Amino acid sequence: MKIDQELGGLTLDLVNIASVSKDEKAIADLVQAALSEVKHLKVSRISNSVIAQTNFGHSKRVVIAGHLDTVPANKNFPGKKTDTEVIGLGAVDMKSGVAAALKLASQLSNTKYDITYLFYEAEEIETKYNGLELITKEAKDLLKCDFAILMEPTNGIIEVGCQGTLRFEVGAKGTRSHSARWWNGENAIHALTPILEILNSYKSREPVIDGYKFREGLQAVKINGGVAGNVVPDSVTMTINHRFAPDTTPAQAEENMKKLFKDFNFQLMDAASGAPTGLDNELIKDFVSKIGTDIAPKFGWTDVSRFASAGIPAINFGPGDPNLAHHPDEVVKIKQIEDVYTSLKSWLTA
Repeated sequence: MKIDQELGGLTLDLVNIASVSKDEKAIADLVQAALSEVKHLKVSRISNSVIAQTNFGHSKRVVIAGHLDTVPANKNFPGKKTDTEVIGLGAVDMKSGVAAALKLASQLSNTKYDITYLFYEAEEIETKYNGLELITKEAKDLLKCDFAILMEPTNGIIEVGCQGTLRFEVGAKGTRSHSARWWNGENAIHALTPILEILNSYKSREPVIDGYKFREGLQAVKINGGVAGNVVPDSVTMTINHRFAPDTTPAQAEENMKKLFKDFNFQLMDAASGAPTGLDNELIKDFVSKIGTDIAPKFGWTDVSRFASAGIPAINFGPGDPNLAHHPDEVVKIKQIEDVYTSLKSWLTA
């Protein structure tokens, strides 16, 4: 893999390296090999995460981070490139961002801050596999910095903070019977009607935090129930995802959901904190003023939350339309990759 090429070509090269979560060895090997040839970088590796650091002796350090993994392919691998776009699995989420970060790592030998470039594994799956989590446990000093830029797709604007996420199950019970003699049973699936009514009548909370409006959500994402084609089911569970604004803790969000579904069996599956906007941080203020692009709240959950939990202010800033993340038609404009790269280069060297 050649880093020193135009960003569209580099993005396509990355797209065409299969790296579905838990299968990042090949791409990590290539990234490590390419960065090891850059004289001003000290390169280390933890599992399939690659860390490259400058040590110019500056008083402040910035982390530029991107994940190497993708979701499974959906008839969109390998990718392709036109004169203006890169198309294919991970083009948006987030190999175009990784391409910009790799080129910065290879090109910037004189910056006003020291930089840690972090290319990590397993962001798209459970926390126990996440590369940032592993680094926190095995080599926390590698994450030390004053400010982190996570190159998640933001359409080239700055997205501040992120919402937290709560996943839980609610269940309903019934009585099993033959479906031909349904009056002898009680259908647990039918008993979900009140839960659906709660979901359909839910009014999204939209708090304004540091001048930016977040938008909470409550959505059913999975149903498990049923026995056979001729049996009235006696048990069913519904999995629900709650997205909550960063002014709410996971414990508060859980309590709110327990009250909302107080008449049903409630089981928490997992939870993750949101992240503050960080707009009171001096480095973020400087970044925002110098980049000069639009700013919006981050509605989804990203690893800025992990940085925030470690006391590190962080923002989301990367190429690609987030509405196309995980979409079968992932496509990113090459000019947007170049614009993000140029903006970061200017801020880091001015």
